[in-house]
Amino acid sequence: MKKTQLQLALDFLEFSRALEMAKASVPHGVDIIEAGTPLIKSEGLDCVRNLRSAFPNSLIVADMKTMDAGKIETECAAKAGANYITVSGTASPSTIVECVESAKHYGIKVAIDLLGVKDPAAFVPELEKMGVHQINVHCPIDAQMQGEDPLATLILLRPITSLPIAVAGGLNSETSAKAVEAGADIVIIGGAITKAVNPGEATGVLRKVLDTGVAVETQLFKRSKLDIRDILSKVSTSNISDGTHRQPCLEGIRPLLTGLFACGPAVTVKTMPGDWAKPVQAIDVAKPGEIIVIDACGQPPALWGELATESAKGKGIAGVVVNGAVRDTHVIREHHFPVWSKQVTSHAGDPHGLGEINIPIVISGQLIEPGDWIVADDDGVMVLPAAKAAEMANRALNVLEAENRIRQEIIDHASTLAKVVNLSKWEKKGGFIAG
Repeated sequence: MKKTQLQLALDFLEFSRALEMAKASVPHGVDIIEAGTPLIKSEGLDCVRNLRSAFPNSLIVADMKTMDAGKIETECAAKAGANYITVSGTASPSTIVECVESAKHYGIKVAIDLLGVKDPAAFVPELEKMGVHQINVHCPIDAQMQGEDPLATLILLRPITSLPIAVAGGLNSETSAKAVEAGADIVIIGGAITKAVNPGEATGVLRKVLDTGVAVETQLFKRSKLDIRDILSKVSTSNISDGTHRQPCLEGIRPLLTGLFACGPAVTVKTMPGDWAKPVQAIDVAKPGEIIVIDACGQPPALWGELATESAKGKGIAGVVVNGAVRDTHVIREHHFPVWSKQVTSHAGDPHGLGEINIPIVISGQLIEPGDWIVADDDGVMVLPAAKAAEMANRALNVLEAENRIRQEIIDHASTLAKVVNLSKWEKKGGFIAG
C-alpha cells in the first residue's frame, strides 16, 4: 500500500513556538513541514530559512497562498529553502502559470490550494493542463467551526485526477483514517498535533493511523454540527466567551452552589416577581436535559424553591436560571441541583398565572429564545443562539485546545503566560479608528 505522507502545519505567530513544535513532532513520523500562512505573515520567509537550517533533509512547504506576483513569490520561497509553494486556486490563471514556470526554474513544486474555488471538479483538469504538481483540498477554519470537513471534496476529486492530493482542515486521529480510505496522498495536520499536550505522542498516533488506516478515538480536535451537548460538556463559559469575541454572560446571575455545570436548550418563562405559576408549569413542558430560564424582572419575592426543585430533578431537567429570586437554598444544595439566580430571599410570592412559557425573553440585555442553548458554570450563564450554537461550541473547544497547549508550554519551560505568547510583541501599535 502506498504510504500516505504526514504534513505538519505550523500555524503559529511566533517562530520560537513553531520550531519547538517541529522539533517535538518531526522525529515521530512527520514527512513534510509546513510554514503556515500565519507564520509567514508574522515572521516573513525567515521562518522558512530557519526551518531549513534546523531540518536540512526535510521537505518544507511555504504556505504562501500566492494571489499575485507569481514569479517573485515563487523565487523568494525557493531561495528561502522551500520545496513547495502553495498558490491560491482563486488566483488568475496567468499567476498560476507564472508560479509553475518559476518553480521549474528554481527546482521546486507548486501546490494549488482549492480554498474558495466554486467548482473544483471542473477546475482540476485545467490545473493539470497548467502543469501544477499537487492540489490541496482545504476546509477553512471558519467552515470547520460550522462542522464542515474536507472529505466530501476529496472523495469527489480522487477519481478524476492523477495529481497528488493533500487534504487539510481539522483532521484528527479519527478522520485521518477516512482521508486515507478516500485516497489522500498527503494528510495535513495542524491542531491535532500543535495543540496537543504531548505533540510527539500525538504525531506517533497519527503516523500509525496513516500507516494502518485504522482510526483512533479522540476526545478533542473534533468539530461537529450535531454533537452540541457533547462539545459543550467539555468547555467552560469562559471558553465560549473567548471564542465569540468576549461575549458577556448574563450579568448578575450567579450559581447557588459552586462546582456544578449545566448545559441544554432553553425553555423560557416570562413572569412577574414572585409569581411562580408559569415557572412551575414549565417543569411539565420541559424535556429531560433542557434548562428552564425564567425572567422575573430580577426582583423578589421568590418563585422557585424546594418543591419546584424536587419536581424538576425528578423530571430530568438539567438546571434552572432565574432572573429573580429563589429560596429553600439549603434543600436545593442538598439535592445538588444546578440553580443560577439573581437574588435569594425567604419570602415567596403567589401563583397568579401571569406571563407565558416558551416566548422570547430578555435578561441582562440579551435576547433568549426557546431552544437557544444555555451553558452555566461557576463563572456565570452564557447564551448560545440556536442558529449559532454549533459554531460557538466548536470555537469554544478550539479555545480550550489552544489553552491546553499554552499551559503545557508554561509548565515545560517554568515560564509565564506573557513570555510564552510573546505578549509585548503583540501589543497594539497605532491609534484606534473612531466609529
